[in-house]
Amino acid sequence: MSKRDLKKYLGELNKQQLEEQILELYEKFTVVKTYYDFVFNPKEDTLLKECKIKISNEYYPQKTSGKPRRPKMRRSVAQKYIKHFILLGVDPFVIADVMLYSIEIAQTFSAERLVKPEAFFKSMLSSFEQAIKFMIANGILEEFKARIISISDETRQQNWFNKEEFNAILERFDY
Repeated sequence: MSKRDLKKYLGELNKQQLEEQILELYEKFTVVKTYYDFVFNPKEDTLLKECKIKISNEYYPQKTSGKPRRPKMRRSVAQKYIKHFILLGVDPFVIADVMLYSIEIAQTFSAERLVKPEAFFKSMLSSFEQAIKFMIANGILEEFKARIISISDETRQQNWFNKEEFNAILERFDY
C-alpha cells in the first residue's frame, strides 16, 4: 500500500475507528509501543545511562557468581542502540555522545589490555567515521571537537596500526 492510499483510507475513518486502530497497533507491535512510550515519556537521560552501561559491559563485564567474565568487545551492541535511538528520534547530541562513548570505552580497554584482532581496530575506525558523518549531517560537529581530537590522539598514543587513517579523517573535515 502506498502512502497516498494509506492517507485516503485513514481519511475515510472516523475518530473512534482511528483510535481503535492505533490501540490495536500499540498492543500488537512492540516497536509501536516503544515508539509511543518514548514520545509521551522521553526519558533520554535514562536511555543514555542504560545504553552506556550495556556498552561498558562489553569491555568490562560484571562478575557472575564470583567468576570474572571474558570481555566480548562487540561493536554491534553500540550500533544497535544508535540505530534504535535514531529510529525513536532521540536528540542528535545524545546519539553523538553514544557514538563517541563507544569508541572511548574501547580505547580505555585497549590501553589496559593487549587487543590483537585487526577487526577491532577497523571497526573502531568505521565507528569514528560514522560518528563524524552523523555530527556533520546534524550540524553538531563543533560541539564534540575536543572529544574527536582526543580519540584521534589516543590512537597515536596507543600506536594503533590504523592511527594514520583516524588522522586522515580529521584532516578531511579540517581538524
